[in-house]
Amino acid sequence: MSATRRAARGLALIAALALLAACAHAPARNPLATWAPSPNHDARRAQLVVLHYTQTDSAARALAILRSGNGSGPVSAHYLIGRNGHIYQLVSDRLRAWHAGAGHWGPLSDLNSASIGIELDNNGHEPFSQPLIDSLLRLLGDLTTRLHIPPTQIIGHEDLAPTRKDDPGPAFPWGELARAGFGRWPQGPLCAPPAGFDPWMALAVVGYPLEDRPAAVRAFHHHFRAMQGETLDAEDARILYNLAQQIDGGGNACAAPALPISTDAATGPAR
Repeated sequence: MSATRRAARGLALIAALALLAACAHAPARNPLATWAPSPNHDARRAQLVVLHYTQTDSAARALAILRSGNGSGPVSAHYLIGRNGHIYQLVSDRLRAWHAGAGHWGPLSDLNSASIGIELDNNGHEPFSQPLIDSLLRLLGDLTTRLHIPPTQIIGHEDLAPTRKDDPGPAFPWGELARAGFGRWPQGPLCAPPAGFDPWMALAVVGYPLEDRPAAVRAFHHHFRAMQGETLDAEDARILYNLAQQIDGGGNACAAPALPISTDAATGPAR
């Protein structure tokens, strides 16, 4: 074999190996979704799922925003679910989509690195369609299983950034997600906490940032009570006591005897 032919074969082998290496590092694509790639991402790893609403009137408009430079700066999400239940994937699960922004949830502060972002086709003033919710439950089942994300680690954008965001809002059916096994939710009877219970500490244990306490309470009310309001009350204290027991591994046992929550503890000003 001539030196020229040997060199040509060597170059072909190098090219083939390079092609195989490129394929091995290609982003994973979810077979549940239509691949609609966005350039607005970089490397990341996921520990929770953050839900958003698009605040637009169509999935097409949301796709245009999430796949462009956008007037307010580039934003993206890993997935978009249309009102009709169609799932689009914009960014690989392995990469960091630009969806969460500033905020924190418990000890996590770089939420874009720590989360999967899912945009829901909803303008913020309407009920979430059942096909959309059905697809969301299917997608959450896939993500929590495949990426080993704890099923309790499903939150809203407003939960991690209550001073800036209000999505997915009080109309989002968190209870329905909980019945399907996703998100954190009160379990069993709600009991009055024992004397000395600090609802603010419990709110922080759940994950809420407390730099602006009225904003944190507003997000908590949207998520757990589907209502407005910026002041904690006795029902909030019972819910927080229940959630804190779950997180601390104490189950949902009621205090015995059940004591009324202190009004000052429930509604006192931020310190």
